[in-house]
Amino acid sequence: MSDGVGQRGFVKHGSAPGAAAAEAAYLRWLREGSAAVVEVLDLDEEANTLTIERVDSARPTVDAARQAGRELAAIHAMGADAFGAPADGWDGPNFIGTRAQTCEPTQRWARFYVEQRVLPFAEHAEKAGNLGRGGIDVVKQACDALLAEDEDAPLARLHGDLWAGNLLFSPEGPRFIDPAAHGGHPLTDIAMLELFGAPHFDAIVDGYVAAGGELGRDWQRRIPVHQLHPLAVHAWTHGPAYGSALVRAAEETLRVVG
Repeated sequence: MSDGVGQRGFVKHGSAPGAAAAEAAYLRWLREGSAAVVEVLDLDEEANTLTIERVDSARPTVDAARQAGRELAAIHAMGADAFGAPADGWDGPNFIGTRAQTCEPTQRWARFYVEQRVLPFAEHAEKAGNLGRGGIDVVKQACDALLAEDEDAPLARLHGDLWAGNLLFSPEGPRFIDPAAHGGHPLTDIAMLELFGAPHFDAIVDGYVAAGGELGRDWQRRIPVHQLHPLAVHAWTHGPAYGSALVRAAEETLRVVG
């Protein structure tokens, strides 16, 4: 989305048809779990614009990071109907950044993650020339290993695009923006924060765990598994350096899962 400033808040213009309405639905769904999710002030579907509350900036602190972890745990705890389930009442598109992605409710996490998140973006990256034939083969092997393992995964209401730039710190505390919300594995949000260098990452995790957040078994070693999707997205949109990072994460996935 492109951004501007309106009198009532921060005005965003949808990058594709339905994008503003989609983001409004995601934000409202996540905000059911925490007021740290920015509030939707206005939605103009015809103009494809969304107005959210403006967030003033403040220096991230350890205490604010712990609060972010607690708020994320509260959001996750709201749950979802299935892996891949969209926001309640929303049957339109799902976007991560400017790219559309599938949200079809699925009972098993690995099948959802492989078929709706990792492989579609990895295949786009290959077609764009950002992931070689050997690289896509390794990614597919990692996906096959995840399907064979078929983890009995915890189910959470995910932000879905929780890189460091979508976790803001204000004078009032942490604020979550720009989600790609859906039902998924809770470690996915944590893994994206780690991948893109969220400030005071360890404190975020401490707050999350202290609030009862569940990350699944052996979660520290499994972080690369949950970085396959964002790396595949970036391999398509940002070039071959991310293709190489995706292959490394796939190789680590094979070591952890295989």
